[in-house]
Amino acid sequence: MNAPQQSCSRAVFLDRDGVINVEREYLWRIEEFEFVPGVVGALQRLVSAGWRLVVVTNQSGIARGYYGEDDYQRLTAHLRAELAAADVHFDGVLHCPHLPDAPVVAYRRACDCRKPAAGLLRQAASELSLDLTQCVLVGDKLSDVQAGRAAGLSRCWLVRSGHVVSATDAAAADGVFDDLAACVDAMLPLPPHVAAGSTSR
Repeated sequence: MNAPQQSCSRAVFLDRDGVINVEREYLWRIEEFEFVPGVVGALQRLVSAGWRLVVVTNQSGIARGYYGEDDYQRLTAHLRAELAAADVHFDGVLHCPHLPDAPVVAYRRACDCRKPAAGLLRQAASELSLDLTQCVLVGDKLSDVQAGRAAGLSRCWLVRSGHVVSATDAAAADGVFDDLAACVDAMLPLPPHVAAGSTSR
């Protein structure tokens, strides 16, 4: 499988929990990590189509003291290694560990990186030379869509493989799909600069 061209200025921003891995509250144990069915194949298809892949994830469990930065980094390394075996590589994995009322004082902050703020997306765009107007996002919560809108992304979709998608959430998104594989099915037949329209399932 061909790796994405590093000069490519378009990327798919992906929430982690509920989009890539099965949703488990405050996941940090490797033994509890499990891919959502069909995700690896969907990511392989995106890479083959020339999309860069960037994970943007809120990790308030760090601020709450449920696990530490080292625990998060170990799980991230595991995720990368599992996907590397399938020839899938992320261009970036960015996380926000903050909360305004965090029990862990070091992470008590009203930041601009916790979704629905767009700080993580803008950071990735700066570091990876991305054109945000050519990028898309796949998440499982309204805050994902709000972050994508704030960053000026081309399209923002939701999947049902994580949190419950309400009618309000669905109305804010450009489409709702059962999972990432279904989203990619709708996305790839269309020209890259258009991505997908407002197809819903």
